[in-house]
Amino acid sequence: MLATRRADTEPERALRSELHRNGLRFRLHRSVVPGVRRQVDIVFGPARVAVFVDGCFWHSCPMHATRAKANAGFWRSKLSENERRDRDTDRRLRRAGWRVVRVWEHEDVRVAARRIAGIVWKSRSD
Repeated sequence: MLATRRADTEPERALRSELHRNGLRFRLHRSVVPGVRRQVDIVFGPARVAVFVDGCFWHSCPMHATRAKANAGFWRSKLSENERRDRDTDRRLRRAGWRVVRVWEHEDVRVAARRIAGIVWKSRSD
C-alpha cells in the first residue's frame, strides 16, 4: 500500500486531460482551507470550485468498495476516518464559499468533465 499514489493518479490525469480538452484551466493540488493541511486535487480558483478524484477503495465507494480481510479492524478504522475527513473537508470548503465536486475513479471522465464544466461556468456567471 505504500506504493499507492496520493496525487497524479491515472483517473486524475484522465480527468485533467478531458477538462483541458474542454477549454478549462485550473491549478493542481492546492491547499485552499486555511489551517488545514488537506489539498484539493483540481482547483478552479476564480470560480471557487474544488474537485476531488476519489479512489473507490480509499474513499469507500458505495458501488465498488472492498473490505480487506487481513487486518480488517485496522482497515475498517482507516477507511472510516478517510470518509470522516472527506465530509469535514467538504463542510469547511463550503463554509468558505467553495463548491465541492467529488468524482469517483470509476466515473466516465467525459461525463464528469461536462458536469464540472457546467459548475465552473455557472460559478463564473454568479
